[in-house]
Amino acid sequence: MLNQGYAYTSTISSKNHGQVLLSHLASLYSHSTEQAWQRNLENREVTLDGVIATGRESVTLGQSLVWNRPPWIEPDAPRQFEVLFEDAHLLAVSKPSGLPTLPGGGFMENTLLRLVQTQFPGANPLHRLGRATTGIVLFARTSQAAAYLTANWNTPSIEKTYRALAQGTAQQDAYEILTPIGLVPHPRIGSVWAASPGGKPSRSLAKVIARDTSTTTFKVSLGSGRPHQIRIHLASIGHPLVGDPLYDPTGQPLAHLPGLPGDGGYYLHAQFLKFPHPITGETIQLEAPLPPGLASGKR
Repeated sequence: MLNQGYAYTSTISSKNHGQVLLSHLASLYSHSTEQAWQRNLENREVTLDGVIATGRESVTLGQSLVWNRPPWIEPDAPRQFEVLFEDAHLLAVSKPSGLPTLPGGGFMENTLLRLVQTQFPGANPLHRLGRATTGIVLFARTSQAAAYLTANWNTPSIEKTYRALAQGTAQQDAYEILTPIGLVPHPRIGSVWAASPGGKPSRSLAKVIARDTSTTTFKVSLGSGRPHQIRIHLASIGHPLVGDPLYDPTGQPLAHLPGLPGDGGYYLHAQFLKFPHPITGETIQLEAPLPPGLASGKR
């Protein structure tokens, strides 16, 4: 089934000033070659400051660039979610694996955002989970709730706890992981978030729940909110998630054919969320049931 298409909008920055539009499009949307972009241009899909573009233009600082992508068939994704909490200000749901939180990567309608807003118009997520990650996603239904929770999301007042199944047998019972996270090269998409000495400060606390001869189940609490933080942090201490197609045991992209950030196969679950209600001050404690693969007795 076709979606409604989408208008991707960007503004030309100083670093792109003077580039030829065709080259700029191919670098901005690297999923397509210059030849593919030329076809899009010939189909009159691209405008520059509201004028149909040919691709030969030199872009200038501040111009508005719009790609009017025609309707397309999106990849399949689960289309169900479980409501964990609901009131006039907040909504918490449990997201299944394979469903993106927000539009991107070819997904527009097959996203948690669109599915939730069909039932709860105006609800907006306060954070996102990776496409393959399961568990709690919290939505704000009022601007007052959104403002409070956004301001406090990475403070100790909001406790976020995950369960993760990792490769290898952990030698310690607990790890404080402070590996900085930044953008590093990726051969397929240009760059990806990973362990990086020059990256942003990051903190996770990982405690062992169970271990066997080849895997360790961790409970992970977040002290910061970097992209793919748990996947990167556990990998950086030598314990990548079981089935993770992207990160090696240093927290860097795999040297040979690394996957994409949205690729699945790993086990990571946002299990618990505890925070003061932004309006009433009441302590809210949420739990999302464990998915298959993490719910067996030894895990």
